[in-house]
Parts: sequence; C-alpha cells; structure tokens
Amino acid sequence: MFKTFLAISFGAFVAVSPLAALAQSQGPVQPEQLAQAAPAPSGTAHAAGGGSHRRHLRHRANTHKERARAGAEHMRQMHTAPATPAQ
Repeated sequence: MFKTFLAISFGAFVAVSPLAALAQSQGPVQPEQLAQAAPAPSGTAHAAGGGSHRRHLRHRANTHKERARAGAEHMRQMHTAPATPAQ
C-alpha cells in the first residue's frame, strides 16, 4: 500500500514539476488577449456580413458557370492541339 502511494506521489511530482518551472521562468503574469469578432456592419442579412441567401446562390451559380466554361475551353484546346511529329 505504501509503495503504491509512493509511486503515485512520485508520478504526480514528475508530471507537475515542468509546469512549475515554466511558470517561474515566464516573468510577470499578463492577461491573455482574447480574439473578438468585429461588429457586423449595419444593413446586412447575417451577423457575419455575408449577405443574403439569394446572393450566395447567385455567386455559386456564376462560379459554376465560369468553371464549366474554363473546362470546355480546355477540352477544345486539347482536341484542336497539333499532333506532335513522329521522330
């Protein structure tokens, strides 16, 4: 029983001693700076200022159209690319 208590005490001492050394070496304690969100501009639909759901859908549809056009243009260039001469 005594050996178990001694082992647990020693383990706790080994685990906590680096924390005590770290606390002593950091100097004066300063309060932590917490990140705070900026206030949302007035007139937006969402607290984060993201606009309306309809605006999101329009942007998403335009993005998909642009990517589809770019992919189609790439495929056209690949089909009409000149063949490499055989050597």
